[in-house]
Amino acid sequence: MTIRRVGIVGSGIMGTGIAEVAAKSGHEVVLRSRRQETADAMVAGLGRSLAKQVDRGKLDAGERDDVLARVTASHHLGDLKACDLVIESIVEDLEAKLELFRDLDQVVDDGAILATNTSTLPVVEMAVVTERPDRVCGVHFFNPAPAMSLVEIVRPLTASDATIAAVTAFAEACGKGPVEVKDRAGFIVNALLFPYLNNAVKMLENRTASRDHIDAAMKGGCNFPMGPLALLDLVGLDTSLAILDALYDEYRDPNYAAAPALRRMVAAGHLGRKSGRGFYDHGR
Repeated sequence: MTIRRVGIVGSGIMGTGIAEVAAKSGHEVVLRSRRQETADAMVAGLGRSLAKQVDRGKLDAGERDDVLARVTASHHLGDLKACDLVIESIVEDLEAKLELFRDLDQVVDDGAILATNTSTLPVVEMAVVTERPDRVCGVHFFNPAPAMSLVEIVRPLTASDATIAAVTAFAEACGKGPVEVKDRAGFIVNALLFPYLNNAVKMLENRTASRDHIDAAMKGGCNFPMGPLALLDLVGLDTSLAILDALYDEYRDPNYAAAPALRRMVAAGHLGRKSGRGFYDHGR
């Protein structure tokens, strides 16, 4: 199948980023949030992002207008009916996603693909609550979606070859480099990344080195663009904790057991950039 019209469900940064990527590559996009004002705010945020690109000479004004013309905001699930592909990017909570997939299955045309942008949760559980398990898969973009080149295409046991081929072609049409991975917690990137991030927190807890020196060491010694503690603040400490818990639940590997300091910071509401305070003070 050819994917021409894409639905995005979720009002966060990832939803807006995926919408930008899809619209810039020529796809019609329906952005859906539970409230119309939130959906409209997502389109306004997309407009600001595109305006900055025009100011920097990366996009001309006509291209910006064409991209925005391809995006529609709605709070009605029914407006996703004619989409060829719907990607959910809501809160990283399995029960919330299962409820959404049940609803989408009843609303969207029978031939459409339903995809999740989950970074960790089992895709097969979302597939089996629908009447189209062969047309459910993972399409995991990375943050920020417009800048990051990778998309993990997650194949649950139930997905057909045609579904995987269609979403792979979609990712390529968006200018991304898709990689296929089995439906196992963390997929490729997070399964490798989060033990590293978690051990950085444990190192800070144990006072092996200071926050600044841990981050400086990984930037200077491994040529990483960002240290692990700064990266945790960017990802969100609550999101990071949820990912670690999901990884530990699946593998029971001690490397995935979240550092106590991380759990306590989340309990205190110190979530990183999104709350203004995490390992660093972000000035809110």
